Amino acid sequence: MAISKENKEFIDSLIDYYISESESYRQIAENFVPEIESISDAAFGIITGCVYSGFLQAYQNQHQTPGLEDMREFNHIIKERAPLIKKSILATRLENAEKK
Repeated sequence: MAISKENKEFIDSLIDYYISESESYRQIAENFVPEIESISDAAFGIITGCVYSGFLQAYQNQHQTPGLEDMREFNHIIKERAPLIKKSILATRLENAEKK
C-alpha cells in the first residue's frame, strides 16, 4: 500500500507548519544544552519526530496501520524535505545571532 494523496498532502502541510515554527523547536532544543552537542540537530529531530507522530496519527484516525512501503515513502518524503527543515532551523539561529 502506498501513502494516499490525502495523507501525502497532510504530511506536506505538517512539514510546512513545522518549518514555519522552527524557531520554537530550536528554543526547545536549546533547553537541553549542555546535554546535547548540536542544537540544530536536536531541533531537526524534534521536528521530524512530530511529523512522524502526525503521520502515525493520520493512519490511526483512518483505522489503518502503515505498511513497510508507507514507511519507506514517508522516509523518502522526509529525506527530500530535510534540507528545507534544516535551512529553516539554521536561519533562525542566524537571525538570533544578528539580533544580539
